[in-house]
Amino acid sequence: MPVFHRERLRVFVDSPVFHRAVIAVIALNGIALGLETSPELAERHATAFLVIDRVILAVFVVEILMRIVAHGKAFFRDPWSWFDLIIVAVALVPASESLSILRLFRFLRVLRLISVVPGMRRVVSALFAAIPGLASAVVLLLLSLYMASVIGEQLFREAAPQYFGDLGRSLFTMFTVLTVENWPQVAEDVMAKEPLAWIFFATFIVITAFFVLNLLIGVIVSAMEAEVNAQRWKEDQALELEQHTAVMNEIRALSEKVDRLAASLPVPVDARRAGSDAPSESDRCSCRHDP
Repeated sequence: MPVFHRERLRVFVDSPVFHRAVIAVIALNGIALGLETSPELAERHATAFLVIDRVILAVFVVEILMRIVAHGKAFFRDPWSWFDLIIVAVALVPASESLSILRLFRFLRVLRLISVVPGMRRVVSALFAAIPGLASAVVLLLLSLYMASVIGEQLFREAAPQYFGDLGRSLFTMFTVLTVENWPQVAEDVMAKEPLAWIFFATFIVITAFFVLNLLIGVIVSAMEAEVNAQRWKEDQALELEQHTAVMNEIRALSEKVDRLAASLPVPVDARRAGSDAPSESDRCSCRHDP
């Protein structure tokens, strides 16, 4: 494709109108997939659902091809483009009897909203950027959970075998306490035989639910803030470059106007007279040969 036509296609593909149209198609796909889960509607309108599915899939294929042609090699350097391409490619695999599980992957098309909507894309990018910091916090949380499970199994094995009979049950119980869901019931059952058990549960909840989980939230918030700042910096740089280009173009246009005005001005009479009164080259030469 000629460069001019590819540039026009790139402008169209990157335009807000095109993005809104893709979002509308994805939303329509999600609504259709949700309605298709109803056995009554799926049986009554099976043909309509099939046509809608094929039309939406064709729209996605055309959209991906347009983006590949418009962006060229830059399309394959974008991870989000690969995300869209893989989802559409999986949808193209025929769902035979042996591959009927692939029909479930049609629901993944709704995830394309993540790559299309800039706000959602920033959130997911921030989550991926926070993985190194999250890893340390998650290890700390798991370590606290494991230590509390071992201690609880040793302390309350006989008092509450249904909760702390072995390490597996103890891990599940402490995970339930970590979620702060129904933990008073667990604590009351244990405290019926061990009155001081509330110290163990209160300490565990304070350390994990208040400190470690808030640490996880802080890491995620910091990563999202860094992602937002980076995006704003890119937007500021682009705006600054655009303004700089506009100013330079104005300066260049003013310089050309000044040059044209200077060239169109008449030569002053004194300057012409001074030019005519100036000795010629022959006169200067003859003067040099005079005795």
